[in-house]
Amino acid sequence: MANTPPTLRLPRRNRYLLMRHGHSEANAAGRIISRPERGLSGFGLSPRGHAQLKALLADWPWPPPDRLVHSDFRRTTETAGWIARHFGLPLSADVGLRERNFGELEGLSDCHYPDVWTLDVDDPEHQVFGVESVTSVADRMLAVIAALEAEAHSETILLVSHGDPLQILLTAVEERPLSTHRNREPLLPAGIVPLP
Repeated sequence: MANTPPTLRLPRRNRYLLMRHGHSEANAAGRIISRPERGLSGFGLSPRGHAQLKALLADWPWPPPDRLVHSDFRRTTETAGWIARHFGLPLSADVGLRERNFGELEGLSDCHYPDVWTLDVDDPEHQVFGVESVTSVADRMLAVIAALEAEAHSETILLVSHGDPLQILLTAVEERPLSTHRNREPLLPAGIVPLP
């Protein structure tokens, strides 16, 4: 994939809500947790994240989801668990929704994110620091949507993922250059936005 992503032509058969996990222990610590070795079993939701989800579900502003698909990291699984219990839905994990892998920056301060994002602007295919390229993230996120489109229709599907992958997915679907994924307003923890 080049800087211009392939399109997901409308109309889609399903409606998608994109959700970022609630505030996490990694957010609270200001650490980059992007690899399965740490993210699957550790760094779940913080007390603030639990409070965010409780408040969100007390006044849910979106159509009730028919289906729930989430990244298998602990913070996204715990977020999805809140939603699943509230709406009586089963959990369905998909590795395609995982956090962007930040390679050598794993475990370091989140002050290093801008170092990667600056490089993204120049080359969305770069893998400096061993990071997963923007184009790779876009490919796997779009593949999740494509698979859901092939197997379901007329459903409201909630996808629970992470900040960077969701920004990249939205940029791809809006047919903007992938190098501009940080130009859009970031989705805050526990934030939800419909897929355009």
